[in-house]
Amino acid sequence: MKRLLTPDLARGGMLALIALANSAVYLHGRPYGVRQHIVETDLADRLVSAGVVTFVDARAYPMFAFLFAYGVARMAPERARSRNVWLIVFGFVHALLLYPGDVLGLYGLLGFGVIAMSRLKDRTLLVVAAGWLVLTAVVQGQAYAAPPNGQRSFFQSFETADPLAAMALHPVEWLLVPFGLFGVGAAALTGVWAARRDVLAEPERHRRLLRHVATWGLTLAVLGGLPSGLAVAGFWHTSALWQLGALHAVTGVAGGLGYAALIGLIAIRITRPNAVVRAIAACGERSLSCYLFQSVVFVLLLKPYTLGLGATLGSAEGAVLALATWLVSVLLADLLRRKDMRGPAETLLRKVRELRSSPA
Repeated sequence: MKRLLTPDLARGGMLALIALANSAVYLHGRPYGVRQHIVETDLADRLVSAGVVTFVDARAYPMFAFLFAYGVARMAPERARSRNVWLIVFGFVHALLLYPGDVLGLYGLLGFGVIAMSRLKDRTLLVVAAGWLVLTAVVQGQAYAAPPNGQRSFFQSFETADPLAAMALHPVEWLLVPFGLFGVGAAALTGVWAARRDVLAEPERHRRLLRHVATWGLTLAVLGGLPSGLAVAGFWHTSALWQLGALHAVTGVAGGLGYAALIGLIAIRITRPNAVVRAIAACGERSLSCYLFQSVVFVLLLKPYTLGLGATLGSAEGAVLALATWLVSVLLADLLRRKDMRGPAETLLRKVRELRSSPA
């Protein structure tokens, strides 16, 4: 089957936002404020943290969930089940050794949910997705409802200087990830609906739908994310943290869908992909490897038991590091594309699946 440009371009581009979102988690050694972000004093850091929260936080992962579900819905069920199992395995190893906020395991679980929901009618899918948004508001509102006391409430391993002690915390922290990214379920259900209509495979046929989703989704994301961004950056002080968390999470799902639709519109205009488009799409095609590459870089540079730069970098410097890491991953992915090679993680995933399915 010929690969589609739109999903690969979307995944490759969104990995930049994933890097921005994840790098903020690695900053430590200072008081924590709203949404567990470090309390910044420098104006540049405050502006960057406000921007990341408004445009990225809880917005990039729903888009990835949409794309993931879109792909699973187009797979044969047996192939999808095998992939889901190994994503959970990869996710556990990734969480144990590197990043306890891993989402591979969560997406593996989502994949089984997608298979189970694939027989539902379109209307039922969208009704369930809407109901999931209500649950998302409740869960996410409660998760961030406690007033900040300067201490880290979750992901304590990022404050732990002993690597073995940190690794001991990782599995428990990994199990809590679904509660922090609850909204991805609604995005995934919408991805199944979109896959039935080949929205990303034939974006030119769905130009009007994509335009509406991009406009309204991104508008809602900004309006719903700005209050949290201002609160995180210390430009606005409020005690309505439950409402803030609920609003941020629900509009984040709209933002994820809006980003996907925006890239679909961009893909319509690309008749002959240039070098930049091919490189970003190559990153998206090797998104598993590029996602893991980010964790390796961040752990080596930012964790307390490695170089420990997470204790000194501000949000602005962290964002520069995140985008530089993403750019390197794009260049490496494009190098692999030129050599007609898969990413190392994709190669390993394919080999273990083939080994598992081969006759004894």
